[in-house]
Amino acid sequence: MVIGVCRFELVLEDNCSLKGKRSVIRPLVAHVRQRFNVAIAEVDDHDDWERAVLGFAVVSTDAAQTSRMVQSVIDFIDRDVDAALGFYEVEHIHAL
Repeated sequence: MVIGVCRFELVLEDNCSLKGKRSVIRPLVAHVRQRFNVAIAEVDDHDDWERAVLGFAVVSTDAAQTSRMVQSVIDFIDRDVDAALGFYEVEHIHAL
């Protein structure tokens, strides 16, 4: 079993409130969960309305498949979200 973990930052340039941040993050989280069947949540900078740090995890039996799944989610976020993708970091964990 291979677990792919990704942590990424979204820069919310035109945002000026936590309410505005939520209006971007909630639909993103729901759409990524539905479309890719991954676990995703905001993991850092909860009180900063100009940036959001989120993380997601995928599980597969094959490392190549896990990498493709992680990259698909990153590509979707980079292409379809109304915010700039800042950094992202990916880790693969090989488990039993």
